[in-house]
Amino acid sequence: MSESSIDTIHKEQAYSARVVREVLSSLGARLGLVWIVLMIICAVFAPLISNTHPYLMIVAGEFSSPFLKYLTWIDVALLCSFLGAIIIWFGLKSIEGWKRLLLMVLVSLLMSILSAWSVSSPRAVIYDQYRMGLESGKIQSAYFAPIPYSPTDRSRDNPAPLQPPGAKHLLGTDEDGADVLSRMIHGSRIALGIGLVATFTSLFLGILYGGVMGFYSGWIDILMMRFLEIFESIPSLFLILTVVAFFGRNIYLIMLIIGLTGWPGYARFLRAEFLKLRQQDFVQAAEASGLPLSSILFRHMLPNGIAPLLVLSSFGMASAILVEATLSFLGLGAIDQPSWAAMLNQAVGPGGSIAIWMATFPGIAIFFTLFAYTLIGEALRDAIDPRLQQQPN
Repeated sequence: MSESSIDTIHKEQAYSARVVREVLSSLGARLGLVWIVLMIICAVFAPLISNTHPYLMIVAGEFSSPFLKYLTWIDVALLCSFLGAIIIWFGLKSIEGWKRLLLMVLVSLLMSILSAWSVSSPRAVIYDQYRMGLESGKIQSAYFAPIPYSPTDRSRDNPAPLQPPGAKHLLGTDEDGADVLSRMIHGSRIALGIGLVATFTSLFLGILYGGVMGFYSGWIDILMMRFLEIFESIPSLFLILTVVAFFGRNIYLIMLIIGLTGWPGYARFLRAEFLKLRQQDFVQAAEASGLPLSSILFRHMLPNGIAPLLVLSSFGMASAILVEATLSFLGLGAIDQPSWAAMLNQAVGPGGSIAIWMATFPGIAIFFTLFAYTLIGEALRDAIDPRLQQQPN
C-alpha cells in the first residue's frame, strides 16, 4: 500500500473519530443515545423482561422451561444478532468501522433467515395454565420474568380490562386486560424495526438512484428527475393505505412500503452532492484511469457525499415511526402485535371515556423516540457541516 493511500485512510479515520467526539460532546445527543440504547435493550431482551411463560417450573418433580419452548424466531434472531454484533464490534477492532458495520448487518440477516427457517414455537398459547396450576398445586414451583405478563396475555382467568396503574399492573391494563407495561416493552420492537428497516430501504434506493443521476447528469439526469418528481407527487400516506387495504396489515410489509416511498429525499441530496463532486480532480483521475463505474460511484464519490444522507437518515427514522404511528392510530397497523400508537387508539373507550394511562405512557414513549432521533440528527449535522463550525460565537 502506498504512502498516499495510508495517509488517506488515516485522514478518514481521524475525521470519523472527530465527528463521533463532537456528536458525543452534545448533551442532547447523549440523552438521545441513552433513550435509543434503552429501546434496544427492551427490544432485544423483551421476552426475558416481560413474559408469562416461566423461565423454569417444576411439575411432579420434573423440570421444564416453557420460556425456551415458546421463544419465537424473532426472539431468537434478535438475541443472536445482538450477541453477534457485540462480538464483531469489540472483538474485530482491527477491521475498519464501516466494514464492521456491514459485517454486523450481514450477520443479523443470516441469523434472521436461520431463525425463521429453524425455530418453530407452538401457535396455541394458554397463559392461564401457569397461574391456575400454581393455585391448584399442580405446578410445584415456577420462576417468572420480572414482569410476569406477555403482551398478548389477557388474563382470562381473572379479567381486568382498563384497570388503572397499581401494584399488580404497574402501568395499568388495556381494554382487553393485557398489561400495558409489557406491551410498552414489546412495542419498542416495532418502533425500532420501522425506523431501521424503512430508513435503510430508502437509503439504499436513494443512493442507487441519486448516484446515477448525479454522475451522468445530462439527459439521463433530466429523465430520472422527471420520474422522481412524478413519484413525489403521489401522496405517500394514501399509497401506503392502498397497499395495506389490498395486501393486509402485515408489519413487515408496512416497514417495506414506508421505505419504498421515502427514497426520493435521499436521491435528491445525493444527486446534489455528486453533481458537485463530479468535477473534482480525484473523480476525473478515477475516470481517466479506467476504473469501473461501481468503483467510481461507491468507492470514491459516495464516501465524500454520504455525510448529508447520514443526517437525513436520523430524521427519516423519526418520520417512519410517525407514519407507522398514524397507521396504527387509525386502526390499520399490525394485527395482535403491541404497538405504541395502537395503544393510543385504545385510550378512547366506549362512550368517549378516556383511559388517561393508555394515552400518557405510549404518547410519552413516541415523543421521546422522535425527540431522540431529532437530537442525534441535529448533533450530527453540526459535527459534519464545516460552515456551522466556522461561525463566530
